[in-house]
Amino acid sequence: MDNKILNEYARWVKKATEDPALVKELAEMKDNYNTIEDSFYQNLSFGTGGLRGVIGAGTAKLNIYTVRKASQGLANYILNNFKPEERVLAISYDSRINSDVFAKAAAGVFAANGIKAYIYKELMPTPCVSFAIRELKACAGIMVTASHNPSKYNGYKVYGPDGCQMTSDAANETLAEIEKLDIFEDAKYISFEEGLSNGSIEYIPDAVYDAFIENVKAQTLIEGEEVNKKCAIVYSPLNGTGLKPVTRLLKELGFTNVTIVKEQEQPDGHFPTCPYPNPEIKEAMALGMEYATKYNADLLMATDPDCDRIGIAVKNNEGTYTLMTGNEVGILLLDFICQMKLKQNKMPSEPMTVKTIVTSDMIKAVAANYGVRVKEVLTGFKYIGEQIGLLEKENKQENYLLGFEESYGYLSGTYVRDKDAVNGALIIVEMFAYYKTKGISLLDKLNELYAKYGFYHNVSKSYEFAGAAGFAKMQELMNTIRKGFARVFEYNVVKFTDYSKGVEDLPPADVLKFELDDGSSVIVRPSGTEPKIKVYTSTVSKNLEEASYKENGLFAFFENVFYK
Repeated sequence: MDNKILNEYARWVKKATEDPALVKELAEMKDNYNTIEDSFYQNLSFGTGGLRGVIGAGTAKLNIYTVRKASQGLANYILNNFKPEERVLAISYDSRINSDVFAKAAAGVFAANGIKAYIYKELMPTPCVSFAIRELKACAGIMVTASHNPSKYNGYKVYGPDGCQMTSDAANETLAEIEKLDIFEDAKYISFEEGLSNGSIEYIPDAVYDAFIENVKAQTLIEGEEVNKKCAIVYSPLNGTGLKPVTRLLKELGFTNVTIVKEQEQPDGHFPTCPYPNPEIKEAMALGMEYATKYNADLLMATDPDCDRIGIAVKNNEGTYTLMTGNEVGILLLDFICQMKLKQNKMPSEPMTVKTIVTSDMIKAVAANYGVRVKEVLTGFKYIGEQIGLLEKENKQENYLLGFEESYGYLSGTYVRDKDAVNGALIIVEMFAYYKTKGISLLDKLNELYAKYGFYHNVSKSYEFAGAAGFAKMQELMNTIRKGFARVFEYNVVKFTDYSKGVEDLPPADVLKFELDDGSSVIVRPSGTEPKIKVYTSTVSKNLEEASYKENGLFAFFENVFYK
């Protein structure tokens, strides 16, 4: 094994003594060289999404030392770029293991560097920190979360003064500062309690959270409409942050027939009933569907642990429940928003919707029907947030109707710069109740749109490559795929786009797109937050059977590339 790795391991054994769990873990890996390598083969990477990794000991894991080092690097970036009176930072955290510990550790670093740290008194959704940054006029913010990853993960999202996740330039500058630091010697730090006592750390006022809820409520679409609000709803926060804001919102809007999935109600970073707490995944929704059946619910909703994604299931004609995809819900929402804006004479003069490049192209057909401009951006909601910011600079934010991505992220307002599942719950419930009052199910409405615009179908799969060997394998595979193919499955490639070279006004990104002669397309990209390569297929077909045939063939083609 590399002596550098062994030496760093030995240094951690000597110096990483504050956290008993890390001391124990380091001792247990003493003779397991593979474990040592996986824990120390790299520094946990810092990018535009901040940090994300498995919780544990080592430079490649998330722990109080890697959090402090990243926080010191971010503090140095703030000290270099902002005036003393601008050095204010907002912090939030979710229900994950050690989220509160990491949030308070970060606050202690910022406070020690003369940066005022505001932190929520209790766990709060990701959009709440985006909102707090703007409300408190902070120059940055962090959210301690690993979003929808399994329980062994945690993370550290970083936001800029606009409430968007950090830009590439700012992330690169912060990374350069981080790389100058020794993990044990260079992070300034005071205890959280000391910071509270001397005023360098303060709790975010309740008024900020109340203002967030009011801003979400202001996105209502059914004001003045006759809507039956007694529909039966089952809701699961998946043991995360959504319980208080989502239930408060629904109650204040008059939706009171709400049943909470008891086993997934309270915050619990172990996620005992859904090991992969992602509302995109059927297994995470299974218990909620049991509740929906038991209570004869009209609608099931679930939010992920940091409450920025929301998934739903609706009752079908057979009396069972159908899970809807993020693309399907987004298409329905844009159509509904346009309908209501026109009906209420509130459609702006230059309406715009924003989608990511991996999100269904059906949105373009729907938007064209209503005269709405579609802006496409790279994967990641921060790029949608940036578009809202550009509109705001031109004083045209009223033109923004909806931003959404296929991974269950929605935002219909301009009060935050990240996806918001509290807002998602509002517009989904209102849409559902509006149609139900008229005797229309969401599935019926979706089929109506398919009949009008064509059967668009989008599916994505993730392929995991864990550890040091997996990281190298991912790079090798992306380089192989970047060389291109003449044919994919049964279809000729009519256009190949490598986004790493920059496309139109989009920044460079490690994304590859194959457009095929049957109208289908495939996008391949490595995840920015997990050791995975993601493959997205988009087909336009006559029906589901034909779409499934195409999708299965396209995925099989790339699986052969990955595993041959």
